[in-house]
Amino acid sequence: MSDDYDLDSGPDPASVAASTPEATDPADPVRAVGIGPGNTEFLTPRGKRAIEDADVVVGFETVVEFVADLTGADLLTCGYRDEGEMLARFAERVDAGATGVAVLMGDPNHSGYQFLGKVETAVDAPVRVVPGISALQMAASRARTPMEDSEFVTLHKSGELRAETERLRGAVGDRHLLVLPRPYDLMPGDVAADLLDAGATPSLTALVLERLTHADEAITRTTLGSLADHAGGDGPEDTPFSDLSVLVVRTD
Repeated sequence: MSDDYDLDSGPDPASVAASTPEATDPADPVRAVGIGPGNTEFLTPRGKRAIEDADVVVGFETVVEFVADLTGADLLTCGYRDEGEMLARFAERVDAGATGVAVLMGDPNHSGYQFLGKVETAVDAPVRVVPGISALQMAASRARTPMEDSEFVTLHKSGELRAETERLRGAVGDRHLLVLPRPYDLMPGDVAADLLDAGATPSLTALVLERLTHADEAITRTTLGSLADHAGGDGPEDTPFSDLSVLVVRTD
């Protein structure tokens, strides 16, 4: 199902997911569960129950592995190359009466709408989102940047990101920035370099918060100018930062 779109010509599956409000109290919904930052202590009780009660769970391998021990469900793991095949198998199980759950990192409302739209396209059933705690919320807490005073932009999606980068350029210095980078072509250093090109002050405080809530959580406190030294490249070897990172730029 996910092979039926082109992110350059559309439709973007995120637009499918956001096209209409959810039905009120739908019967036998597929649940799209935000599992939090990966530490299951931050998985909500409602999300945990949905996973425990599922007959079949689908999601990216790196997401499913965090909750695999919580359920006896059949686990359908995928990557970008085979997500269409796995979602088709998931849809077959749901059509046959299985209780289906799709799992997404963090909160599906923060950068999860593309996968959510693919799930909705694949299944002939209503989809109910079960929001979760996100690394974004954790980052706002660690950096003491109130959400109401911040500009949140996710770059963690496929396709054109010009509108998103323009929002960051327009807000830097006036509002705190909370950014979900995209591995690995738009990592924190790349975002910093783009903001400097737009005239941002190099001395603004920047924090890169990695693997939040995990035992190896790390926070790098630097300036926007110094962070831009890490710009360039498109692979994990080209950046010192994890793909599980949040960038915060304070207004100071």
